[in-house]
Amino acid sequence: MKKGFLALCIASLAAFTVACGADVNEGGSTSTDEDDKVIVMGTSADYFPYEFVDTANGDEIVGFDIDIAKQVAENMGYELKIEDMDFGSLLGALNAGRVDFVMAGMTPTEERKENADFSDIYFTAKNLILSKGDAIQSLEDLDGKQVGVQLGSIQEGIAKEQIPGAEIVALNKIPEIIQEIKTGRIDAMVIEDTVAKKYLDQDSELTTFEIVDEEEAGSAAAFRKDDELRDQFNEELNKMIDSGEIEKLAQKWFEQEAAPAE
Repeated sequence: MKKGFLALCIASLAAFTVACGADVNEGGSTSTDEDDKVIVMGTSADYFPYEFVDTANGDEIVGFDIDIAKQVAENMGYELKIEDMDFGSLLGALNAGRVDFVMAGMTPTEERKENADFSDIYFTAKNLILSKGDAIQSLEDLDGKQVGVQLGSIQEGIAKEQIPGAEIVALNKIPEIIQEIKTGRIDAMVIEDTVAKKYLDQDSELTTFEIVDEEEAGSAAAFRKDDELRDQFNEELNKMIDSGEIEKLAQKWFEQEAAPAE
């Protein structure tokens, strides 16, 4: 009877030890249970069609980046969890371990590469000047004007570099900047063409012209420095690129209409 009791105690202790040994990764997300692994993605869900809140069907975050991330995560054996935050907070959250990776239509600039490792580019786009009416036709027309950008975005850097005579107004959300233009509180903004399409379709008073830039503005996923997860993610991402899945998702998201901006 004592031996039976002792065996029960040992078995209980072993089970407790195993349970305590199932730790999380630096992002606080990934279980050691192969059937219950979770990977946390940081994003800024105000960037249609890359990532946005589907208000027509609830509060789910959907979009081009989301579909890619879900498929890659599934292929890697993970369940995807999404954390929404301001764009300018994403790399800080990554390096603080609050998320495992970032996808937010983010371009891997040299400055960002100092703080993160990036996947291969999975989509390229152009940058535009968007304004109301036809008074602004060139970058020179923006001298002395107020130009909106999303805080922490590549468009902020482009504006500072290519429109030195303008006053740069950095805000957290794209819809905020659009609203500032519509009400006349700022004169124009720098925006990616695929994102601008939504607003141009909704308001005939908005006009654009392209900013000519020698550097390719492409999107990539960001990871902590020297994180092996980047290489695993990159392998699956490139399979999607090579198979044409990324192109199909681009056609799905960049050709659909969005709900009117608030």
